[in-house]
This record gives sequence, structure tokens and C-alpha cells, in this order.
Amino acid sequence: MVTFTWTIQIISAILLIVLILLHSPKGDGIAGMGGASHVFASQKSAEKGLNKLTAIIAAIFIICTFLLGYGIIK
Repeated sequence: MVTFTWTIQIISAILLIVLILLHSPKGDGIAGMGGASHVFASQKSAEKGLNKLTAIIAAIFIICTFLLGYGIIK
């Protein structure tokens, strides 16, 4: 059972890194000065789904960390 939990934790860690890197920056940057920030307004729903998926994977990672750290799973 420990091996399974370690496997889930490693997979969730890799997925978490990838999902965080997929997030878009919150600032408009240079595009905000030229009025081009409205061009990417349709990505808001994709960003919502990405936020939910990231939160779920982060919760799985935290649960696995607690289970392994406290020695609950033997």
C-alpha cells in the first residue's frame, strides 16, 4: 500500500508542476497598454477548469503527503 501511495504522490506532483506551468499570468503586461487584452477573453472558461483541476490534484498530493508523513499507511 505504501508503494501505491508513493506512486500516486509522484504522479500528482508531476501533474501539479505541469498544471501550474499551464496557468496564464494574471497581469495584462504590455498587451494591456495597447488594448489587446480583450483578444484573449475567451480563455476565462478554460482558466476556470484549469484552476479546478489544479486544486483537485493539489488536494490529492497533500492527502498523500499526510498519509505517508504520519505513517498512517503501513
